[in-house]
Amino acid sequence: MGRPDASTTIRPFPTPRPLPPGLVLRHLRPPDDYPPMNAIANAIRDAVGQDFTTSDEDMARFYANPPGSDPSTDVVVVERDGVIVGYGRAASNQETDGRRVYEALLFADPGVSGRDVFEALLDSVEARIRVIAAGHPNGDKVFETFGGDQAPERDRLLLERGYTAARHAFVMVRPTLDDLADAPLPPGLEIREVRPEHLPAIWAAHVEAMRDERGFAEPDEAKYQQFLTDPVTSDATLWRVAWDGDQVAGQVRSFINPEENRRRGTLRGHTEFISVRRPWRRRGLARALIAASFPLLRARGMTEATLGVDTENPSGALRVYESCGFHSVSRETLYRKPLE
Repeated sequence: MGRPDASTTIRPFPTPRPLPPGLVLRHLRPPDDYPPMNAIANAIRDAVGQDFTTSDEDMARFYANPPGSDPSTDVVVVERDGVIVGYGRAASNQETDGRRVYEALLFADPGVSGRDVFEALLDSVEARIRVIAAGHPNGDKVFETFGGDQAPERDRLLLERGYTAARHAFVMVRPTLDDLADAPLPPGLEIREVRPEHLPAIWAAHVEAMRDERGFAEPDEAKYQQFLTDPVTSDATLWRVAWDGDQVAGQVRSFINPEENRRRGTLRGHTEFISVRRPWRRRGLARALIAASFPLLRARGMTEATLGVDTENPSGALRVYESCGFHSVSRETLYRKPLE
């Protein structure tokens, strides 16, 4: 699928400098590009030990309406001698403090691509970001991309290009789903079965709680639709949502990724989307909801759980997760540099 047929028109992607021999940068060509793109994304996750996996269908669904991007203009695909070896995407969002963040999301096949592919991607996506940013009002604007301890060459290149580490996150694993002792639900709260009419309130409560987190940006309609319809994360039978009367106090929206478990030979559930609204914090609610999630995952045949956390989370989430038996297995880094 990396090589188009003769009737396909290739739309070159603008590049700020000449490309190395054999490389071609072009715009996205759906749906044919999705399987090789997804193969690259999963190969990168395997290479860095990341616990997430996507299917070709997931990739197609996401790129139908990617958050903060126009797929017809903001996605670049890299070919070497007609074979797709990488892709990238420019995206933007605005944080609550007014800063405009421009994401350079870069994916280079770890098996066949080298520094030349990554630098071509970075150059082209940064150039596209500058075009997007020129259409926005003046203000604090930054480039943003990602790296981590498992990708040292990528980190070195980003540092060379003027990026600095803005914050870090741990991937954490709990190797068993044994019951967690001493994690009672705070008095006056109850966990209820999720019904369709609850979904708007659950979404609104999570967004409200997450506004206190570093780097928060208001989610758009695409994010809300993903919350409602994502085939992996929207299984509400795995969620634990605590109510205080008619108010959502907190939630843990666990999920199981069957494709990930199949590829990795694991039986792992994800205890993610953890949030507690301000009036109900410091009462052990997050710990109680995490503990209440373990039996649900265990009943589906899972044997371990994972989650991600900002290492400097202002609510002290790292301490809570450690007290629940999670330990860090890798560290990821978010990089930024000023957009001048």
